[in-house]
Amino acid sequence: MSKAKTYSATLIPGDGIGPEVTDAALEILAAAGISFLWDRQDAGADIITRFGTPLPESVVNSIVKNHIALKGPIGTPVGGGFPSVNVALRKRLGLYANVRPAKSIPGVKTPFPGIDIVVVRENSEDLYAGIEHVVVPGVVESIKIITEQASTRIAKFAFEYARNNGRKKVSSVHKANIMKLSDGLFLDCCRRVAREYPEIEYNEVIVDNCCMQLVTRPQQFDVMVMENLYGDIISDLVSGLVGGLGVTGSANIGVDAIVYEAVHGTAPDIAGKGLANPTAIVMSSILMLRQLGEIDAANRIENALFAVFEEGKHVTKDLGGSANTAEFVKAVIGAF
Repeated sequence: MSKAKTYSATLIPGDGIGPEVTDAALEILAAAGISFLWDRQDAGADIITRFGTPLPESVVNSIVKNHIALKGPIGTPVGGGFPSVNVALRKRLGLYANVRPAKSIPGVKTPFPGIDIVVVRENSEDLYAGIEHVVVPGVVESIKIITEQASTRIAKFAFEYARNNGRKKVSSVHKANIMKLSDGLFLDCCRRVAREYPEIEYNEVIVDNCCMQLVTRPQQFDVMVMENLYGDIISDLVSGLVGGLGVTGSANIGVDAIVYEAVHGTAPDIAGKGLANPTAIVMSSILMLRQLGEIDAANRIENALFAVFEEGKHVTKDLGGSANTAEFVKAVIGAF
């Protein structure tokens, strides 16, 4: 039985509420009967005074060794301070694909029922390459990098994901009407890859129209593939359609490593108070279990989460309830 297997993985609790929500996820995983040998590694703003950096080399080395990591939220200063740890991890580990599923949850009321969308975001280039400089005082240039290699790779990932998960449609999101060379190259790559998957419907949508369509008829979308910046924005938008960043999981995937993470903020105002909602990191854990082949455990945890949400008696304050983190976790485990 797979339950007898112990998986080695890196644990990065993160900043703010990160340690609380990751502890909650670990408790639920253990209750589901899945054994992990966790290598705890600290990263983020809270450890700069100890290590002189928000991303010690030991963190990267641990993930390289274990190939799998579960990560809580890590804050990034706006307009200054240290660079994003999240972006640095993606670059160092070659995590080229970000996968963000968003599925309607029973009991979580939103204006849009029946949503089941997966956003596939290219992680390695675009404006997130971080190439910018001052041309003259008062003028800053930021360079957008789009390559055939990365665009083809993310397109193949999206179509393979669709094929392997029984999905029927892939939509590429772009602004090739304006950025005819960069986004045009991205579209050309998607079109070439689409021809290799004739059983999967393929269409293209301009990014601004896409945003409008997502808040009028989101049910038309299935798998969506896009460049880095569009993916950053649209994945949050899609999460908002099903209840917000607090209820959606995320995976950053490379050839040799995967980092599963909560993408919401560090919520310093409630850190240490036992009030945080751990659903996002638990959803990320479910993605991890499915990748490991622990389908039964993943389904049991997801069904338990949905049962707790549908009942509505033990949900946290951000979703209209009054339960604390421990009460929520107890309810989920009790619903197995």
